[in-house]
Amino acid sequence: MRTLLPIACFLAIFLVSCNSHQRNAKNGMVKDYPVMTLAPRTITVHSDFPATIQGQQVIEIRPMITGYIEKISVNEGDWVKKGQMLFKIKNPQYEEDVKTAKAGVMSAQADVNNARMEIEKVRPLVEKQIVSDYRLKSAELALESKEAILAQTKAALANAQTNLSYTIIKSPMDGIIGTIPYKTGALVASNSTEALTTLSDIRVIYAYFSWNEKQLLDFLSNATGESMEEKVKHLNNITLVLANSEEYPEKGKVELASGLISTETGSATLKAIFANEKGLIRSGSSATIRIPQVMNNVLIVPQGATYELQNKRFIYVLGPDNKVLAKSFTSIPSDDGKYFIVKDGLKAGDKIVVQGVVSIKDGDKIKPRDTSAVSFYGNIQ
Repeated sequence: MRTLLPIACFLAIFLVSCNSHQRNAKNGMVKDYPVMTLAPRTITVHSDFPATIQGQQVIEIRPMITGYIEKISVNEGDWVKKGQMLFKIKNPQYEEDVKTAKAGVMSAQADVNNARMEIEKVRPLVEKQIVSDYRLKSAELALESKEAILAQTKAALANAQTNLSYTIIKSPMDGIIGTIPYKTGALVASNSTEALTTLSDIRVIYAYFSWNEKQLLDFLSNATGESMEEKVKHLNNITLVLANSEEYPEKGKVELASGLISTETGSATLKAIFANEKGLIRSGSSATIRIPQVMNNVLIVPQGATYELQNKRFIYVLGPDNKVLAKSFTSIPSDDGKYFIVKDGLKAGDKIVVQGVVSIKDGDKIKPRDTSAVSFYGNIQ
C-alpha cells in the first residue's frame, strides 16, 4: 500500500496537468511579444581605415663633408629648435685650410699695399717728368694684378671657412629628432648610406590611408560637389583612433594625397590632417581613420530581432490577425554591431517582433506589445 500511494499521486498530478494544458489550448492562450513600428531615421555610421602617421615635414640630416663624429649634442626623440647644434664633425684638414687661406690673404694684402706705395712713389716723379708715364702705368697694372690675387685668396678663405662651418651641424627647423644610427667616432660623409638622423616637424600630422576603387566610386557617387577635390573637402570632423584604441581629441579633415589609382594596389591614397601642437603623436605611428557618414531616411532593425537561414537574413513581421510572418530582407550591418541598416525587403510602417524570436515560428499568433525605438535601443545616431 505504501508503494502504490506515490504512484497514485503522480498519476493524479499528470492528469490534472494534461487537462489544464488542453483547456489552455482550447481557450487559445497567446503569449505577448514586444513589437516596434519601422520608421525612417537619420543615423550616422562610421567607416574605419588603417593609416600611417607622418609629420608635416620630415627631412634627413646629412653631413656636407667627410670626417669623424666628434660630438652628438642631442638624444633620439628630443625636441629641438631651429639653429640648435646637433652634431660636431672632426676633420683637421678644414682647420688647416682656414689657416692657410688666412695666411694667403695676409700675404696678398701686403703685396697690394706695396703696389700702392709704388704708385704713390712713382706718380710725383712722373708729374715732374723725372720718369716716363710707362713707369706709372706699369705700377698701376701691378696693383691691379695684386688686387686680383687678393680677391682670389679671400675667396679661398671664404670657401675654407664654409667647409669648416660644415663641421657644426645645426637644426634647420623646429622638430623631433629621429633615430641616430652613428655613434661618436664614426666616419661619415655626404655619400654615406644612412643619414645622421631625421628631423620631423609634427606640429601638424598627416594620416595616410587608402580607398579601393569601389570605395572611391561609392564616395564620388554620393558626395556633394562637382569635382573630386570639392567632394573631398566635405570630409571633415574626421576621428583618429590611436593604436591603444583611444580617440585623439582633435578632429581632422581629408585632402587628396594622390589623384591617381595605383595600378599595383588598385587604390587611391588620401591623407587626413590633424593639429598636433602638444606633440602627442609621432611620425611612424600607426592609427585608424574613422570617417562619419550621415544616412537620411533609412530603416534600421535590431540585430537581436533577426536570424539567419541559408545565407538569408529574416525577421518576423506582424501580419493580419496578429500572426507573424518570417520575411527576408537585405541589409548592411552597423559599425557598432547593434543593428542592421535595411536596404530592401522591409518598408516604413512594418511592425517587427524585437524580442523572443527564438520561441516563435512562422504563422504563430502573438499578442503584440508596442515598443518605441527610443525605449528599445536609445539614441543610435
